[in-house]
Amino acid sequence: MGIKRAKYGAYPWRSLIDAGAVVTNGTDTPVEDISPIESFYASVTRRRTAPSMVFFPEQSMTRAEAIHSYTLACAYSAFEEELKGSLEEGKLADLVVLSNDLMECTDEEILNTKVLTTIVGGKIKYQVK
Repeated sequence: MGIKRAKYGAYPWRSLIDAGAVVTNGTDTPVEDISPIESFYASVTRRRTAPSMVFFPEQSMTRAEAIHSYTLACAYSAFEEELKGSLEEGKLADLVVLSNDLMECTDEEILNTKVLTTIVGGKIKYQVK
C-alpha cells in the first residue's frame, strides 16, 4: 500500500472530520476485531491492544468525536437520526452501561472497560449479576 496511501487512505479520521465529513464507526469484522471497546480505543489512540504499534496517531479522534461516530453519526448515515443515535424522548432506548466513563478514564482503562448492562427497546437484555 505504501506509507502515503496508508496515511491518507486507511482510517484517515482526523483528515475526514477536519474536512467536514460525517465519520461513522463500528466493528468491521473480519477486517477488525469485533470488540467495540477495542475499536473505540483504536479510534482515540490509533493503537491496537499491542500499545507499541501506533498507526498514524495524527489521524486520531477525540473521545467525543469517537462516541459520536459510533452513535449519532451511524444513525445519520442510515437516515435514522430521528429514531436512534442519541438519548432523547421518543427515540429507541438501545444502550449499554459501561464500567468506565469513556470520556474520563485513562487510555489504558478503556481496554479494561466491561459492559455491565445492555438495554434494547427499553428492556434489559443483559446485566452483570
